[in-house]
Parts: sequence; C-alpha cells; structure tokens
Amino acid sequence: MLRKISVLSLALFLGVASVVAQDAQLRSLTAGQKYKIKGVVVAKDDTSFVVRDTTGVDTKVMIAPNASIKNNAFFGGNTYAASSIVRGLNIEVEGRGDNGGSLAANKIRFDKSNLEVAQSIDARVTPAEDRLDQAEQNAQRISGQIDELVAVSNAARGGAKAAQDTADAAIEGVNATNQRIAALDDYVVQSTASVNFKVNSALLSPEAKQQLDEVATAAIQMKGYTIEITGFASAEGSAKANKALSQKRAQAVIDYLVETHNVPLRRIGQSYGFGELQAVADNTTREGREQNRRVEVKLLVSRGVNQNVEVRQSAATNDQ
Repeated sequence: MLRKISVLSLALFLGVASVVAQDAQLRSLTAGQKYKIKGVVVAKDDTSFVVRDTTGVDTKVMIAPNASIKNNAFFGGNTYAASSIVRGLNIEVEGRGDNGGSLAANKIRFDKSNLEVAQSIDARVTPAEDRLDQAEQNAQRISGQIDELVAVSNAARGGAKAAQDTADAAIEGVNATNQRIAALDDYVVQSTASVNFKVNSALLSPEAKQQLDEVATAAIQMKGYTIEITGFASAEGSAKANKALSQKRAQAVIDYLVETHNVPLRRIGQSYGFGELQAVADNTTREGREQNRRVEVKLLVSRGVNQNVEVRQSAATNDQ
C-alpha cells in the first residue's frame, strides 16, 4: 500500500510539471437552458473557470454570487469558497446558459479527496510556471494537458498501475523542461555582421547603417538576445592610437543601435577595442587594411529560450 501511495505521489508531481497546452473546442450554450456539466477544471480565475469533459470539449463556467459550492457527502457536505476550485479538479456543475454562451452555475459539487489531489497538483505546477516566467520574458508557461490530467485523476481514484505509467511518461517532459531552464545562459551566435570604416575615422557610412538596421530588426524579433560588439583598426599609425580608434568605432555602433533602434543597454554586452590586433587581412596591402578597419557585430541568443536557432553570416561592406 505504501508503495502505491509513493508511486501516485510521484505521478502527481511529475505529470503536471510536464503537461503542455492543448487546443480544445469551446462549447457555446443556449441562453436560459438548463445544463449539467461533468469534467476537469483546466483554467481558473476569480469569477469563472473552464471545464473540459471526457470528449475534449470545454465549457466556460461563470460562478454566481449565490452559487452552492460543496463536496459530495451523505449528510450535506461542507461548503467551500469559489477560490477553492483549482485546476485538475473533477467537478459537476449545474446551471443555465447565459447570454455569452457560458454556464451560469448555481450548484457545484466535487469529491473532497479529489479536491485534495487537485490542490496538490496546483501547488506544484504554479511554481514551475513562475520559474519560467522569471527566467525570460514570456518564456514558455507550463499548463495542463487534458489527457494527462485525466490520467492523473483516474490514478488518484485507485489506478496504481495507470499512475506508474503516467509517471514514467511524465519524467521525459520534466527532463526536457529542466534542460531548457539549464540552457537559459547558453548563448549561441545567431548572425554576424562586419562594419567597415575609412582611414582614421569612426563615422558610420550609409552602408554600415543599413547593416546595423538589419541587425536591430533581427534582434527585436528574438527573445533572450544579446549583442556583442568589438572594434578593430589597421596597422597605420601607433598601436596606442589604433586601440583608442577601435574603441571609438565600437562605441559609434553602440550609439547607433541605442539611439536609432532603442536597443536596451542590458541587451548590449561589454564592448572592446582590439586596435590593430586580430587582423583578418594583410596590413601591407590597401585591400587588407580596408578589411581590418572594422567593427564586428554578433547577435547571440539564449538556446534555452529559442529552441531553433540558425547561425547566419552577413556580408561585410568595405568603405573605399
């Protein structure tokens, strides 16, 4: 018996953490007609909730101020507040259709033991949702997949074997979620651009601005991105002057992205000017020096937030 209880507890904890949102048809009720709906609560707010029946159809339920909310019992049952209704609760609702196609409920019933299970589920899934929200803006939220919620509810009513099967399947989803959270700080290069400058200049050419426009446009469509900016110079002049010039060039790129495209400063990594170091071409030729007078711009994205990233190389523009 203890083993069955432990297996069930594991299923409830892991099964809910792995569920994903599933589309379902929303039933539109006839105003004034009486209805009795049975199913699982899959969404909840202060004054309403959504019940999904065994056919996968959703019904929006509006909680009337005088609604009778009780658990099933031989002698009347206990009365509960509307806030007691949580996701995962098997429920029976009676009422009439309202003008919005929803069910105006005046009688709500459920099993006390099932309520305890649903509250346990809700207490575990809510922190998981909050963790993803805090990790990155609107990062994937975990919500209830009805097939797994029904399986968990069935297991709670005594199906120890079904609970074990649900737990085994749920582990894969939990592992995938943990891997994604762990990858939030794993940044990969999504695209690169090389902006070139004239001799002893840190002014952006029209061609250079066009390249930076493309970088900014791509960046604002991504979540969890950062922009890495490094400046360089050719070997003309002193090494000290070239290092300062390379930093000015990097700053010119930062100023353009911030002032023209409102790129947040938190999205721009620490810039650096390498001077004449890390040349990409021969400094003894005119063509080589033109290539070395550059700022490299890399758009990096979090692998945890963006599951499918493609590394692309932007062509460099050489100023004559």
